[in-house]
Amino acid sequence: MRGAMSGPRRILVPEHSVSEEVRLDPGTSAVLVVDMQNDFVDPRGKLFVPSAPSTVPAIRSLLERARASGVPVIYTQDWHLQDDPEFKIWGEHAVAGTWGSEVVPELAPAGGDLIVRKQTIDPFYGTPLDHYLRLLRVDTVVVTGTVANICVLEAASGASVRGYNVVYPVDAVSALSEFDAEVAIRQVEFVHRGILARAGGIRFDAPRRAGP
Repeated sequence: MRGAMSGPRRILVPEHSVSEEVRLDPGTSAVLVVDMQNDFVDPRGKLFVPSAPSTVPAIRSLLERARASGVPVIYTQDWHLQDDPEFKIWGEHAVAGTWGSEVVPELAPAGGDLIVRKQTIDPFYGTPLDHYLRLLRVDTVVVTGTVANICVLEAASGASVRGYNVVYPVDAVSALSEFDAEVAIRQVEFVHRGILARAGGIRFDAPRRAGP
């Protein structure tokens, strides 16, 4: 049996295309903010993602435009009970009701925003997220947040397999490493046919489609 390879290796990163402008119908779009919580975004957090703070301005600006256009904003929160089995993998984090589980103040939910609390990395599993999106007649989900190849990718893939279009603003998603960021981008574009964009180029002003 051959032994496992060790040490760093060079790999070719597939090219991807990032749209500088994406115009969306405000009546059928929603913005999803994944796990932008103190434990992940604040340096004092238990699972701090070093690149997460740099995405806050892009996400905040996107949310301001979305709210101004009447686009629904939905937050996911990691929300664990004490002794959650996941802690054996990642250690204790985002314990229900603690400072670490709260959304960072810079991105605090506004009145009318929805919050989905989840116990796994999949924001659709055991939550009302899909129900909310269908009640709101959403067909396109803009996915932002952290961590790119974990909860954000689960959100994007979960939306895709349920029939939603996915828009992925690359500067509004953070990862633990550049490699992880590229993995998520590849999966979103290649597997789920998502649209890669810049957060600042997303506009909620496309004409509403005809029909009911």
